Amino acid sequence: QVQLVESGGGLVQPGGSLRLSCAASGSISSINTMAWYRQAPGKQREWVASITTGGRTNYADSVKGRFTISRDNAKNMVYLQMNSLKPEDTAVYYCSFYTLSEYEYRGQGTQVTVSS
Repeated sequence: QVQLVESGGGLVQPGGSLRLSCAASGSISSINTMAWYRQAPGKQREWVASITTGGRTNYADSVKGRFTISRDNAKNMVYLQMNSLKPEDTAVYYCSFYTLSEYEYRGQGTQVTVSS
């Protein structure tokens, strides 16, 4: 059974940085887009960034210029470099892998807390 496992979350001060990683255990064929989402307490799940197999990236306006998504196709991993973090970035961050048939695999999430 395929599982996605996120890591790299934690507590950071405003203005700080974190790098999230997401790895797949098990074999996933035909991965297309990889993405990051987040969900803050009491709020809806929010798309953060995505990256295609060819490396094309898209970002939510709220993180553009501060976050960078990247991937390692050989390792089936996706990363999210988060700089200049703000308290409003506090959330549980989830990764998703989409297959060519648009099936979505989701991770269990990693907590990011931005606070002084």
